[in-house]
Amino acid sequence: MLPYGRQSIDESDVEAVTGVLRGDWLTTGPAVAAFETELARWTGGVPCVSVTSGTAALHVAYAAAGVGAGDEVVTTPLTFVATAATAALLGAKVVFADVQPDTGNLDPDAAAALVTPRTRVVTAVDYAGHPADYDELREVADRAGAVLVDDAAHAIGSTYKDRPVGSLADLTTFSFFPTKTVTTAEGGAVAAADPERFRRAARFRNHGLVREPGEQRFPGEGGWHQEVHAFGLNYRLPDVLCALGISQLRRLEGFRARRAELVERYDTLLRDVPGLTLPARRAYVRPSWHLYPVRVRDGRRREVYERMRAAGIGVQVNYVPAYWHPVFEDLGYRRGLCPRAEAYYAEELSLPLFPGLSDAEQDRVAETLAGILR
Repeated sequence: MLPYGRQSIDESDVEAVTGVLRGDWLTTGPAVAAFETELARWTGGVPCVSVTSGTAALHVAYAAAGVGAGDEVVTTPLTFVATAATAALLGAKVVFADVQPDTGNLDPDAAAALVTPRTRVVTAVDYAGHPADYDELREVADRAGAVLVDDAAHAIGSTYKDRPVGSLADLTTFSFFPTKTVTTAEGGAVAAADPERFRRAARFRNHGLVREPGEQRFPGEGGWHQEVHAFGLNYRLPDVLCALGISQLRRLEGFRARRAELVERYDTLLRDVPGLTLPARRAYVRPSWHLYPVRVRDGRRREVYERMRAAGIGVQVNYVPAYWHPVFEDLGYRRGLCPRAEAYYAEELSLPLFPGLSDAEQDRVAETLAGILR
């Protein structure tokens, strides 16, 4: 089966990991700080906190934003469920706003219509690697007195109006799962420009521990002393995985270039296929494509999905609207809430896209899809 996504590992990655395995640090050591520094090169200098997954990054970001019981978080349903679930786990009410029909990104007007005095956070998702409309979303968040969060799990290396993802929102989260543009096997990160939010994020990922004597309530206990002032969790990304991340980040520009080349080839190969809508792109963004999401019209998406997979091509669907999951249904959410997101989901099909995809393999994907639709 040709997968829809796959990691790209070479000898430089292997050497980076084995170098740590032969050293003194496996958990939190020098590779963690080096990885966070390397990552900040891609966020316009915004400092980063590494964590164990993209889901952990969202949990940390919401905690750093002060999300708690009684708050509301406005976000898109066209995302993996973690974008909403981590806010709900902190006691917030998740308010789903509809998406733009072409990009699948959060619609600023839809979000603006749903903010209330209880809105603590507005969270956009850079669907498929295409940045959302952050100038408009910034206005929505600022008018509401809310924190703007960018779930950039798909979008590391992308730019919006010549500004890098990581610098567009108050808090930005990344994922380094193997199908993403760069990987640490499992891992994520939070970028935070505000020093206080950065401090809260760094502490939350390490049990909430306060080790600085000047900030402790009982600093005279001894050199071993540490305190917890607010609960946190162990979301520390270990040195061995950060070493892999450093090596991967140094190849990010090459990954981006190959993905962009493959997207251009798909655009050419599929532009005349009937019943197919190709991904939209705003003129002012430079996406770092994680997915190539086509839209299969005329109610044929399931047929095409099953026939493509029967042909050995691992297409995928991204995503079931978050509030369709039974956990949200049991909280009172109902289908029909965001009709544009549901219409997008009903047609969406992600084609294989990863740097190691050969031109011949891509030709086979396009030919098979065209053959089914014709």
